Amino acid sequence: MVNRLYTSANIPNPANGGTILGNCLEVVRKLPVATVDLLVLDPPYNLNKRFGDNTFSKRPIEEYTHWLGEVLDALLPLMKPTGTVYICGDWHTSASIFAAAECRLKIRNRITWEREKGRGAKANWKNSSEDIWFCTVGDEFTFNVDAVKLRRRVIAPYRNGDGSPKDWAETTDGNFRDTHPSNIWTDITIPFWSMPENTDHPTQKSEKLLAKLILASSNPGDLVLDPFLGSGTTSVVASKLNRRYLGIEMVEEYALLAEWRLRQAEQDRAIQGYADDVFWERNTTNAINGRAHRTESSSVPRDEPKLLF
Repeated sequence: MVNRLYTSANIPNPANGGTILGNCLEVVRKLPVATVDLLVLDPPYNLNKRFGDNTFSKRPIEEYTHWLGEVLDALLPLMKPTGTVYICGDWHTSASIFAAAECRLKIRNRITWEREKGRGAKANWKNSSEDIWFCTVGDEFTFNVDAVKLRRRVIAPYRNGDGSPKDWAETTDGNFRDTHPSNIWTDITIPFWSMPENTDHPTQKSEKLLAKLILASSNPGDLVLDPFLGSGTTSVVASKLNRRYLGIEMVEEYALLAEWRLRQAEQDRAIQGYADDVFWERNTTNAINGRAHRTESSSVPRDEPKLLF
């Protein structure tokens, strides 16, 4: 594998991909404009959090909103007119995301995904969800809905008059239907110790979550940028899905980790929870066991009549 860890003094050609060690607000000034198809923006949330030797301190909401706006102002010139931007945050940070994005982008939706990990509280509801804001630069953008449908078990299936399955399929592993993706995601698993993708990064996103964003809002060969790369999940998934990728990370430990994971991804292209070119709801392990590398078409119908996967 060619070493693709660069510094802000040695910026790569985005067409070649790689990981840049540096502050994204400084690095982006050296990148070509109007070249990015998909921006995955996962900045530090407005919390006290330590990332390696760096600490992000919680700020007043107005100050954090202003900082996030400056980040967007630096990054948006890199976007193509047809580009898509996903911005990650928690419930508290979401107010700042909306304020910073609504005057700079077209906000399309807010995804809320469940993370089963969370610290319990005696005088409040347990915080076990995060948000991802779906924004576009303009009115023309990529959204591949068929690439991100979710295969669910059918509990009480309807049948046609002749007794055949209606909008679902009977398989040896059970009954399934492929459903349209919603903005509530309950099929995501936070990386834990026994998962191959798990690292020591404190806020690592799962490969399955990034795969949904990348498949929906980019095409093979498109350029995906993550300016707060962390342990490299965005680049790793983009590589596995045949997209070009560029990541920026200011903590050397995490940048090196990202490059190590990219090396591993050259040998193992599997994404947990994604097989047969479809996402599977959680707790369907037996049904997808051994299928991660299969690419042939499935006979499971989508949620519209006569529309097959």
